[in-house]
Amino acid sequence: MHIDLSGRTALVTGSTQGIGHAIATGLARAGARVLVNGRDGARVEQVVAGLRSDTGNDEIHGAPGDLATEDGAQAVLDAFPRVDILVNNLGIFGATPALEIDDAQWRTYFEVNVLAAVRLIRAYLPGMTEQGWGRILNLASDSAVAIPAEMIHYGMTKTALLAVGRGFAKEAAGTGVTVNSVIAGPTHTGGVEDFVRQLVGDELPWDQAQRQFMIEHRPQSLLQRLIEPEEIANMVVYLSSTFASATTGGALRVDGGYVDSILP
Repeated sequence: MHIDLSGRTALVTGSTQGIGHAIATGLARAGARVLVNGRDGARVEQVVAGLRSDTGNDEIHGAPGDLATEDGAQAVLDAFPRVDILVNNLGIFGATPALEIDDAQWRTYFEVNVLAAVRLIRAYLPGMTEQGWGRILNLASDSAVAIPAEMIHYGMTKTALLAVGRGFAKEAAGTGVTVNSVIAGPTHTGGVEDFVRQLVGDELPWDQAQRQFMIEHRPQSLLQRLIEPEEIANMVVYLSSTFASATTGGALRVDGGYVDSILP
């Protein structure tokens, strides 16, 4: 299958590292014009230069801004008022005992993981509808379905994203715009390495630490390993293409078999 996204502009939020960076790379390799987002403008430009070099695609540009704030989102919207593909990847996570999650943390997680996505969908969907084509993708998580005891505030936000995706898919019904969620399983990123160390300690070599984490904290995984970011990106690139024209309102799993149900 050859996916050609030439002529399409894609904004990937939170794309200076981890899954977002892998998605930006995949879309760029498919020929899309890619907008890299992050809060640190200098870091964004560094990533843009690296992606241009790595992919051979010169149509990669920086879209710096803190999308969890109205001003940050507006800065991105002013610079790039229309996109064809919106990938809401931005998110934060961390382990906190349930009874210690205070109101400020609940609000922060909702602002970053949910409202930032809603704000951009609300801004970009009308333009996609007007042109009769568009792709909106929200990066959810297995935690949306199997709420982790150590971070229920994170799980809550990912459950909310599934509802956001399904609801806006109905808003886009019959327009040529598709809206989907991608349920990512435990994925190997720098942030997850820190999270693994937080739970199993710093003493073990990484391979052993990863295995212990999966056995003790994610035993449902059928892969029995962390997923690589590129494996998540492959699904996003496909859903961004014309090949996925009949897929909308869905929650598609790249979870390594973690969620033990036939449907999400």
